[in-house]
Amino acid sequence: MYNYINGIIDEVTPNKIVIDNHGIGYDVIVPNPYSYQEGKEYKVYLYHQITENSQDLFGFQTKEEKDLFLRLINVKGLGPRTAVPMFATGSVSGIVDAIDRENVVYLTKFPKIGDKLARQIILDLKGKLATSDSPTTTNNELVEVLTGLGYKMPDIKKVLPNIDNSKTIEEQIKQALQFMLK
Repeated sequence: MYNYINGIIDEVTPNKIVIDNHGIGYDVIVPNPYSYQEGKEYKVYLYHQITENSQDLFGFQTKEEKDLFLRLINVKGLGPRTAVPMFATGSVSGIVDAIDRENVVYLTKFPKIGDKLARQIILDLKGKLATSDSPTTTNNELVEVLTGLGYKMPDIKKVLPNIDNSKTIEEQIKQALQFMLK
């Protein structure tokens, strides 16, 4: 029903953010609420879940995160509340790579994902997701690292065109930091 929302972050809690859009505050469950700053404007990509007992909005910083989330929640036994924490500590490229390489150990590091569910994720999604080598995915991982280091999105967007996507993520981070510090 909803694709995204633009608004100012009104409140950050351990599980969610409240985003104000034209005077209405929306509770949005996000992977890492503390990556948002109160008083700043953000575009948050949404998934609206309607169940018999509740309606929840799940939010993501990038379209790629939302797309992967939608694929993950179609796996039997993996609901939205189990899938969201995967994005708090894992990147899109890391999750896709783990699925493609059948890395059960990586997938079981996430809360509530045991060996059986990890194998089901691999069975359902292996070979059906974008490769981790795509420049978009690499840029998303770079953006996650730079925002984690405290850099602001406008500054990051200025640097991204100067980054060589053919290099490893570690080299890209070094290159981005060099541009940031100039």
